[in-house]
Amino acid sequence: MDPGDPACDPASDPATRDPTGDPTAQSVPTGQDPLLFLQSLQMLWSTRELRQLREEAWRGFAALDDPLTSLLDMLDGSQGWRGRGPSLEAWVACELKRWLQTRPRPRPAQGSPGLKQLQARAVRVLAESPPSLVEPLVSIFQLQDADRSPLLAHIHRLHQEGRFKEAVVLGTKLQLQPDLDFETMSAPLLLQDKVHLVERYVDSLPDLQQRLLALLDSWCQPGFDIRVVARWYPQVTSVRLERLSPRELSRQVLRLLERYGLDPALCPNMITQQHLAALRYLCHKRLVERSLSQESWAEHVQGLVGQNQWLQEQLLQLLTAHNDAAVVARCVLDLSLPTEQLPATVATELNRLRLQEGTTEAPFEDREDDHYQLPIAREDIYFLASWEALSRHQEELLQPGQVVGVDLEWRPSFCAGGRPRASLMQVAVEGRVFLLDLPKLLSPAGGPAPRAFSRLVSRLLSEPSVTKLGYGMAGDLRSLGASYPALAHAEKQLRGSLDLLQVHKQMRVVDMPAPGVDGARGPRGLSLLVQQVLGKPLDKTQQLSNWDRRPLGEGQLVYAATDAYCLLEVYWALCREPARFHLSGDLARSLRLGRSDRSRMQEPPRLQKALASPRQVPAEGVAIPEVRARAFRVVCDSMLQGLARSLRCLGVDVLVLGAGEDHRRAAEVARQEGRVILTSGLPYQKLRAQVGAGRCLSVDCSLRARQQAKAVLRHFNVRVTPADIFSRCQACNCDQYLKVSKDMMKQLVWLGSHPEGPSSTGHGARWRHRRGSRGLGDTGQTPTERVLKQGLAGWSPQLRCRAASPPPGIPSRPLKEFQTGCSSTAPGLLL
Repeated sequence: MDPGDPACDPASDPATRDPTGDPTAQSVPTGQDPLLFLQSLQMLWSTRELRQLREEAWRGFAALDDPLTSLLDMLDGSQGWRGRGPSLEAWVACELKRWLQTRPRPRPAQGSPGLKQLQARAVRVLAESPPSLVEPLVSIFQLQDADRSPLLAHIHRLHQEGRFKEAVVLGTKLQLQPDLDFETMSAPLLLQDKVHLVERYVDSLPDLQQRLLALLDSWCQPGFDIRVVARWYPQVTSVRLERLSPRELSRQVLRLLERYGLDPALCPNMITQQHLAALRYLCHKRLVERSLSQESWAEHVQGLVGQNQWLQEQLLQLLTAHNDAAVVARCVLDLSLPTEQLPATVATELNRLRLQEGTTEAPFEDREDDHYQLPIAREDIYFLASWEALSRHQEELLQPGQVVGVDLEWRPSFCAGGRPRASLMQVAVEGRVFLLDLPKLLSPAGGPAPRAFSRLVSRLLSEPSVTKLGYGMAGDLRSLGASYPALAHAEKQLRGSLDLLQVHKQMRVVDMPAPGVDGARGPRGLSLLVQQVLGKPLDKTQQLSNWDRRPLGEGQLVYAATDAYCLLEVYWALCREPARFHLSGDLARSLRLGRSDRSRMQEPPRLQKALASPRQVPAEGVAIPEVRARAFRVVCDSMLQGLARSLRCLGVDVLVLGAGEDHRRAAEVARQEGRVILTSGLPYQKLRAQVGAGRCLSVDCSLRARQQAKAVLRHFNVRVTPADIFSRCQACNCDQYLKVSKDMMKQLVWLGSHPEGPSSTGHGARWRHRRGSRGLGDTGQTPTERVLKQGLAGWSPQLRCRAASPPPGIPSRPLKEFQTGCSSTAPGLLL
């Protein structure tokens, strides 16, 4: 144990006490010299005899005529405490502080000349003290109540010397914050990303907390350059400018607002930066992902921009960066944005729209047949806003043994202020969907109708014979409980549930493909699950609409019903064919349990870990579009050369990483050219995270190349036709060939099987390895070269396979490979 440990209190050690309980009651001489006392402790300090060291120290304190003066004499007469690391002097100061606390002694009165002299000496010591000495000196000499002038002067001196941390720590210990300029003290630490020290500095001081937020918020204002502030403090050498961008500062301000419980309106610049981030997100959803309706987009953007001219300019920049003039013009018209700085193409389109009566939705809206369609009629969707209407459907909702889909919707929030309350609860049963208006059904709080509704929800969630389906259900129920105190225990009441998010995670283990995924536009979450199981994704254009608005639009009603009902259809599909989705036996059994079996279950089915490994591929019958072999494009790592040749032989466009080439290159190529990654071993997880779901497959290296190729084609539902066989060169991936006559091919085959030829010089063998070393006009040609010269004459070099026709005409592969279009594998690989 380190003697410098402040947690060790000698007063609690029985060995240091006498029978009366006084640890210093032994007879000790008085008037001991402070330096001799320090020297007497030095031996014990060096040997770390902690028990004896404390006993001697406490006996010595009692023997000192004036412990306070003696401590300063020790510090003035010693140099050990001025270095780095633990020192005996600092340890003695800490022990003296404890000793004084356990044995109150008369001290000089506050403001007396004697105490002022001691405090002045203590301040001089503080000027050179390490942090371990600051606290005991402040406590022993009551420096927080001392004359502030020398203390403030000392802190200013520390600040001028660039010792910003020491200045702030000492100011905090001495409680001098009201007498110090806040920005001068805190700005250097903020520039060094030492926010935690500034937070301690303003702790329990509401006024300074607001000033801290005001300072950070001023750095978030548009056009502000933090480098200007950095130039005010040249002593700050380690400026962390990357941590002081408006986006990062906004996050810090938001965190501090929540910590201090202050009104976000105190930070208008932070709110502006949040609005800008929200605009970027909404523009991405609308213009890139195309997953947000024009109506919802315009409503949210109008609320964010308002009359803020700077935000209007930023929005116009975001819009004009998009290359679709019609879409930009539609957005500008809907929001009544200023048109002075619009590009000419957008201005022309805007004028056309203004002249056109009855303008329509932006042209890129998705067609209905591209998405999963609700299989029930519109009249089977019930919007229930009163307990009287809901009570007529109680029996349908609580029917034992049935399966229900549960989902929630709430108004999206893009700024500070917490998550808004849930607006809508969807409950789907076979053939019907009930949309429950939560604000109406739970208002007024405590009324008879809200109490009856809360009891109904509790019965539904806690009834184990009714299987509740959800996607991320636990998070939804937490939000429901946070929105309405009457449903605060909804998550804890849940029994007999199945979270399809957990099932989806196990399906992803086999990396089930998601055809049509193109970067950010691809489906995610529940939409991806629906596509993988039912063949088409969900239409999410209403996801971010205003769910607090009443009445809800027709599109919102259908979207809300679809989100809940698709859970039932996914569940039924998984129950019918669990093996098709490579679900483990235990999970498949849980899914297949009949309604009568579920009524006897007291606990929800527990999801088991899937047995399928990432290298397994889906069985036949996966509901994904068929892909032609020549349209299928992949990139393989260098360990899958055999697989690459086999796939090329079947017409697949295959690129292969070079030996030693970084695997990240595969992700770059896949993103740039829309290819699928085929890999093996450890790189799989990293590569899979860099491309969309279904764009990376881990191949089992224990299989032969032909078996690997079969697995890949089955996984991605690739169709190979007879025309695809040998349509691509196995050596170079080229799909262009030179036509050779039958007689010429016979000669080439014969020469390929006799590489030495009639020549005794071995030119044929040398030709194998010295690719492209001669032109057609060279002398000393081998018989093989003469045959090639005659056979290839008159044909355009562009029609030859790259590997078969290096300039100016010497082949680069053995002759026998021309038999199958420069393939090093014999023909006949048919899957």
